[in-house]
Amino acid sequence: MTNADPLPATVLGRKAVVYVRQSTQTQVQVHRESQRRQYDLVEDARRRGFRDVEVIDDDLGRSASGTVARPGFERLVASLCAGEVGAVLCFDASRLSRNGRDWHHLLELCGLVGARVIDPDGVYDPCRPNDRLLLGMKGSISEFELGIPRSPMLDAARSKARRGELRIPVPIGYVWHREIGLGLDPDRRVQEVTRGVFQRFRELGSARQVHLSLKAEGVHFPRPSDGKRMTAFEWTPILISLLKNPFHAGAYAYGKSVNRTDIVDG
Repeated sequence: MTNADPLPATVLGRKAVVYVRQSTQTQVQVHRESQRRQYDLVEDARRRGFRDVEVIDDDLGRSASGTVARPGFERLVASLCAGEVGAVLCFDASRLSRNGRDWHHLLELCGLVGARVIDPDGVYDPCRPNDRLLLGMKGSISEFELGIPRSPMLDAARSKARRGELRIPVPIGYVWHREIGLGLDPDRRVQEVTRGVFQRFRELGSARQVHLSLKAEGVHFPRPSDGKRMTAFEWTPILISLLKNPFHAGAYAYGKSVNRTDIVDG
């Protein structure tokens, strides 16, 4: 790593790319100082002797965890492969990547084409073992930091869920009250229709028969009092949701779904 030695002409003859990224739209709108400091790297590139400086900020509001498409990062990689980039400037490693796969792929490309990686701490040449080691450590720390806040937040959510206090989406017929927590929808029409569905199910024995019965009698489900659901009225999914939801059996259920990642054409 060096900060004082001038960059070679072969590097300065290519363009410098300033990569700007923030993880969420909230950060983009609120954390303006972080944006300003990242854009200030343009002047840093010019001070180091680059005449052609390109800013890639297509990924503002996109995570670098590896689970979200990043067109800006892909454009950076394409420019590196074409031999157009002399240096990649970023405010820190976490701006470029939060997963080891993308980070080490980027370093490999920089090493192949002789591009430098520049941050406020200095200039790194991925072809040098010491610089590659430092960059690898920065990337590993960035990836590790991503998991630090996630684990406590999940533990806290599960702890509240065990007490029945985590405010998860609730089915039709229930609402969250500010003072008492979970309770019945105050709209008596919603309560009456909900109870009527279960009464008909006990008598008729199937969701289809309940559906036909409600349709024949012209029973309509009133809009819930929170006004946030049921933008379109369809009895069939409402019935299935009502009859299968464990909340209506008096059970607070959390973690009903499982996420699984399948690798396709990998």
